[in-house]
Parts: sequence; structure tokens; C-alpha cells
Amino acid sequence: MEKFIINGGVSLKGDIRLQGAKNVALKMFVAALLTEEKIILHNVPHIRDITMMAEVMSELGVSVTMEENTVTLLYRGNGETLVPLEVGSRLRTSSLVLGPLLARRYKATIPNPGGCRIGARPIDRHIDALRAMGADIEYDSSDGYFHAHSNSLRGTTIRFEKNTHTGTEAIILAAVLAKGTTVIENAAKEVEIDDLIALLCQMGARIERTASGSIVIDGVDSLHGAEYTIMGDRNEEVTFAIAAGMTQGDIVVHDSQRPHLSAFLDAFEKAGGIVDAIDEYTTRYRVKERIFPVDIETRPHPGFMTDWQGPWAVFMTQADGVSRLHEAVFENRFSYVKHLLKMGADIRFYDPRVSDPETFYNFRWKDRIEGIYQAIEIHGPTRLHNAVVEMDDIRAGATLILAALSAEGESYLYEGENIDRGYERIEDKLRSLGANIERVKEDDV
Repeated sequence: MEKFIINGGVSLKGDIRLQGAKNVALKMFVAALLTEEKIILHNVPHIRDITMMAEVMSELGVSVTMEENTVTLLYRGNGETLVPLEVGSRLRTSSLVLGPLLARRYKATIPNPGGCRIGARPIDRHIDALRAMGADIEYDSSDGYFHAHSNSLRGTTIRFEKNTHTGTEAIILAAVLAKGTTVIENAAKEVEIDDLIALLCQMGARIERTASGSIVIDGVDSLHGAEYTIMGDRNEEVTFAIAAGMTQGDIVVHDSQRPHLSAFLDAFEKAGGIVDAIDEYTTRYRVKERIFPVDIETRPHPGFMTDWQGPWAVFMTQADGVSRLHEAVFENRFSYVKHLLKMGADIRFYDPRVSDPETFYNFRWKDRIEGIYQAIEIHGPTRLHNAVVEMDDIRAGATLILAALSAEGESYLYEGENIDRGYERIEDKLRSLGANIERVKEDDV
């Protein structure tokens, strides 16, 4: 086990360059199953989730070669069609191999996928969609696997009742080699999906977004290799923008994804943040002396991302007044609050009045656990102090690091492995900005 030791109170200043987007790189690894030619990806982040996905690909017969931030993938088309439980169950994205394996090998066996503990996150939406494309998929609770086969996937019209990022990607990856045309209605709009689409089109796929919000995929007989550079990670940019705000700092982000951060930038500026567009791919973040409270409701893109709400909550602990944060995408994503309370934050849970929760929320209302709230009220400003806390998942980890950076005294953040799932050596970037942060293995202390 690893932990971070952080001495807070340092104003962070300097330049950082964004890593490649985790939520793009993982899906592009899966795209390697669609061809027997090389896929070369640049700007791949060195994070634990990428390492786990490389294991999944290797189990399926994909050769994975990593050199710095460039990865070469080569699939020979004759590997296993089963993802081992101990590999796939740790990574929710592993379920995306189902469509490509059915399209190329006509069968697949995958475990019930895992990942961060941030809600039920069921994959039934894209399982049902694959069934509509002709796949026969059954879940065996005795072994924990989905068993699937299909003589041939065929195009059809699929309408997702609720927005699903992973479900949209799953059907795109299945439909590019299906027979006929597939139409995804109410398709997710995240720019990370567009980056995946761009790679697939470079490989020879025929995919188009329509003005009505649908994605139309005309199946092709085969795809070829490609070389592609992955976009920068929007979540990392938001983390460092808030780091500037929390520490009264001044941080310049290179490879900035500013055009895709509208909801965040609007809220940041309302809160007293200053956003300077130095050029198309460079953005400077700082704040005025006073931080103002801003209410947030998370929504799928182009709304305020659920991944940003933890860092935003800790930012609002420094706002002069009361702010409210309503989580509408997942049913259980406030694991970090108990730790912020230990650090002196004044945060109170509540449930907003919603007339039709089943329609309003992006998750299945029936999955909600009794005693779990959908919103918090944050009273500020509060002087955060040092504490011993645990990083329960990737975004909670980023949230607690931000809190410790601005807190008085020395904080200990355990389960450092969780932050490594989404951030590439975050302590090195923070130290380059002046932070007093150290990574320590438990055996060393």
C-alpha cells in the first residue's frame, strides 16, 4: 500500500502539460480487436487502468508494446475470446471487448466488470443493445461471466432511455463491422467519444453524428491499421485549475482542452476564477482574492461532468457563503465528504425536491441505496486542517489531494494506488508547481 504525505499551504505556480485522456485511451485499446493491422497510439498516459487494459488485451491475443507514451497494438485475430475473471473484473471498460469479439470471433465470455466504487453502473443498457443486434448473451451468476455468441451482428436502431457514455461506445465498437446500418438515438455527446470515432474513421469505419443527436454507423467488411494522437485529459485540467484556485496559485496548462470545458469554465469564472486564453492550446488559471459560492448540478456532456464534482466541492469550501452540489448522474458519489469533514469542512447532506426522480436522474432510481443522499450543502469559507484520510476512488483521491494542498499542517492520504488509476505521477506535476508532496510505501515507514 502507498500513501501521500502532503504539507499544505503552498501557493502553486508554474506550467504543466496534460496527459492523454484516460477515457479515450482505454477505448482505443479495444479498437485494436477490430483489425489485424497495427494501431499506434501516441499520448497514452502511464496509469494503472492502462496497465490493466493492456493485460486484458494480452489475454485476448493482442501484442501490446509500450515505449514512453506511445503504444503499439497488434491483433492476430486468433487469440482467446475469454477475459479472465481476475483481470476483467477489476476494470469496467473491459466489457467493451464484447462487441468487437462478437463481430470478429462470433463469441465472447467476459466477467461482470469492475472499476471505481461510485455506484451500480450497470452494463445492462449495452447488453440489451447488443441483443437487439443479434447477439445471444446470458449472465451466469454461478461463475460471474456473461456468455455471448452470434452468427453475425446486424445493424438496427437503438435508443438509449438514459444517457450512457460507455453504452454508446460499446455499440459503436460493435456496429462498425456489423451488417447494415446502426442508428444510436439519444447517443452520448462526450468529446472523448468523438476522439474514438475519429480513430475508427481513420481505420476505415463509416460513422457520423447527426443534427438530431443520433450516431449513424454504416457497417464495413474490414478495418485497417492507423496511427493516432489521443486528446488531452479534461479531468486533469479541471483538477489543476482548481489547484490554482485552492492555493491562490497561478497555473498554466498546455495541451489545454478549453473548448470542451464550457460548463466548468462558466462556473469557475462565476466563482471568481480567472481564465486567460494564452493561445488555442494554452490556458492560464488563477483566482481573485474572494471566492464566491456557485450551485452545481451534474449532467452528461455538455453539462457539468460528474467527474468534476468532488474537486468542485472542495473548492467551494473556500467560497464566501453557501453553495449546493446536486449529483444527478450517479447514485453514490460522495464518498469523499466524510474525509473533508475530518479536515474541517462544513458540509451537510440533503435530498433536493424532484417531482419525477426516475426521469430526472441519469441512473436507475431503483438502484439508489437507502440513506444515500443526492446533494450536499457546503458552508464556507472554512480553514481546512491536516488529517489522515483514504482515497476511495480516482476522483475522490484528486479531491482529497486538493484539500490537503490548501490545508494547514501535514496530511496523510492512504490508498494512493487509486489515484494512479487516472493520474500519471500526479505528485511529480504538483512538485514542479511547488507543492510539498511525497509518495511513501507503507513498508518504508
